[in-house]
Amino acid sequence: MASEELAQKLQRRLQLEESGAAAEEGEAAAAGAGEEERSCLTASAGAELSAKLARRHDINEGAAQPRLAAVFNPYTEFKEFSRRQIKDMERMFRLYDSGRDGYIDLMELKLMMEKLGAPQTHLGLKNMIKEVDEDFDGKLSFREFLLIFHKAAAGELEEDSGLLTLAKLSEIDVSIEGVKGAKNFFEAKVQALSSASKFEAEIKAEQDERKREEEERKHRRAAFRELKSAFTQ
Repeated sequence: MASEELAQKLQRRLQLEESGAAAEEGEAAAAGAGEEERSCLTASAGAELSAKLARRHDINEGAAQPRLAAVFNPYTEFKEFSRRQIKDMERMFRLYDSGRDGYIDLMELKLMMEKLGAPQTHLGLKNMIKEVDEDFDGKLSFREFLLIFHKAAAGELEEDSGLLTLAKLSEIDVSIEGVKGAKNFFEAKVQALSSASKFEAEIKAEQDERKREEEERKHRRAAFRELKSAFTQ
């Protein structure tokens, strides 16, 4: 009777050991499948994600510096352009920023190029953004928008680039300058506005313009009061 009981215990122990081994094999197989799935997902990551991962790796390794969240001042960073030019560019940027979120996304850029009479393909629009998209977010900030004109001024855009087409068709002060071709226009502006005195003169001109407008408003108010008093007498 004791031997039969011992045999049952041994058989029970053997079954438990066999079930434990099977469970370990199942866990190993599941882990292998998960690793294979992660490899497939990594391999199928797009170029944009790869670029982000590469930059993050460089920052972690000390090979690149993270971008600081500094206050962007277009007048000091893009000194080759006059205040009036930058304001014209800002008005154009806001005109096509229909979402009012401070960015021009793919669809807004598509509308802009259509309005300028130079429609682009979906791939062409993505390539346009990619040329100046410093933070890889797939849309244009105002700083990146100004980079388009900066690159055009420096001759850094290819002739078949959609960005050069945008710069040529923007008509920002081109008629005033009286020059032909966007590149010549930008080069002329860089030379004409390279000194700090020119920049200061523009600020003074804006201040004088505001003073003149304020004086005109005062005169109109005084004339209105005189006319009103004449009727009330």
